Parts: sequence; structure tokens; C-alpha cells
Amino acid sequence: MGQLYDGELQKEFIDQAIEEVKLIQEELKQFAPSQVIWNIENLSQRPPWGDDISEDITDLSNYYVTYEGEDMIGVLLAALDHAKELKQNLYIG
Repeated sequence: MGQLYDGELQKEFIDQAIEEVKLIQEELKQFAPSQVIWNIENLSQRPPWGDDISEDITDLSNYYVTYEGEDMIGVLLAALDHAKELKQNLYIG
């Protein structure tokens, strides 16, 4: 997954990345939305909206969304699946 931080994931690592993202997703399901860490340097800091969040957010696995309101992990998994299907590298810009 470290390659993703650089903006490109080679196709030979796609399967490994899918498994890692799924593991992260499962681990995040163990945390309530109220347990979100907003500022790593100030763990007591809360998001600007506090606990006023959508009812659709049930745990930290679905807390993070794209600008368009789509589940971030779902979007990432879909992109990985698509790259795997096409047998191409994944680019994130």
C-alpha cells in the first residue's frame, strides 16, 4: 500500500492492496463514529461538526466520504477492482 501514497500502484500489487484495504475496513468497523481522531497532535479535538453526522455513518469504516458523498473505502476498492480487471496499474492523482 505504500506505493499508493506516491500516486501509483503497480498491477502486481493490486491483490495485496485489496486485501489490506478490506482488513482496514474490518478493523475500522470496531470503532464508533464518536471515536474518530480528528487531530493526531491533539487527540481531544473534535471535528467541526461534532457528533452531528449522517445516520448512515454507523462506524469508522464508513465515516470517511468523498467530496460527492460516496464511501471512501468503497471508492478505493472499486478502483482497485477495476485496475485488476483491466490488468493495469492504479493511478491516484
